[in-house]
Amino acid sequence: MTHPMLKQKIISKAHELGFELIGFAKYQILEEEISNLENWLSKNYQAGMNYMERNIEKRKDISQILPDCKSVISLGMNYYVNEKFEKSDDFGKVSRYAWGKDYHLIIWKKLDELIEFIKQIEPDFEAKSYVDTGPVMDKVWAVKTGLGWQGKHSNIINKKIGSWFFISTVITNYNFEEYSKPISDFCGTCTACIDACPTSAIIQDYVVDSHKCISYLTIENKNEIPDEFIGKFDKWIFGCDICQDVCPWNVKFAYQTNIIEFLKVENKELELEEIEKMENSKFKKRFNESPIFRSKLKGLKRNAEFLQKQK
Repeated sequence: MTHPMLKQKIISKAHELGFELIGFAKYQILEEEISNLENWLSKNYQAGMNYMERNIEKRKDISQILPDCKSVISLGMNYYVNEKFEKSDDFGKVSRYAWGKDYHLIIWKKLDELIEFIKQIEPDFEAKSYVDTGPVMDKVWAVKTGLGWQGKHSNIINKKIGSWFFISTVITNYNFEEYSKPISDFCGTCTACIDACPTSAIIQDYVVDSHKCISYLTIENKNEIPDEFIGKFDKWIFGCDICQDVCPWNVKFAYQTNIIEFLKVENKELELEEIEKMENSKFKKRFNESPIFRSKLKGLKRNAEFLQKQK
């Protein structure tokens, strides 16, 4: 099953839909990467994210997701909005990816459109797509498809746009004649992200201990935030961008997204007192289509109360 120019048509359509980055990799079993994941899990660096321990076989071998898979397409969508925080200590900062509408809602729709477009050209094309919600090692495939390299903070960095992009993974039964080449690691001797992390969560190059990560502690974490971190949260109420903010590749090359939904900034900073007094009905109404909904009101209140301790 080969169709002349299909790859180029996919690239053009992806760009039209707002994906700046796209790469292609041949299907393979992820032996080394799963070994690294299992080593990370054995040290309990996943903290309370138990879902990372499940579906290891599917992460290792994506043919268990799509039996006839031949290739993987990785796509990157820039979400950077060039705005700075302005509020006082009475407000908590929100990670840039959550300033607007939930990216899943935006990207799922675009992926469906892309796959439908491909099927109109090649009816036998089959695909399973993911946006960091399934048993797929998105970052690993992003590296293999040449989108970028994995930085010391564990995010994927692209030489042209930095690391402010969402990754999508499309598993397909289509065999492309030519595949992308992985990019070399250009972090070099730089340790900006490691040095800047206020909780020392990046315990060594490319290794993050979730127990110490502000993003984990304010989003995925279901427990209280340990008092040892009082005074170290730098006003972050949902997520944290410090390691990306200081990365030289972002400082030099990040540019404004062209995705309208990301440009509608609604939840850049949250008033702590308002969150502490918020009722569930108001929370649902305000954050229903926001990534902040993931923390639930209970988690957001906990974060606001924790930030009040360090004022």
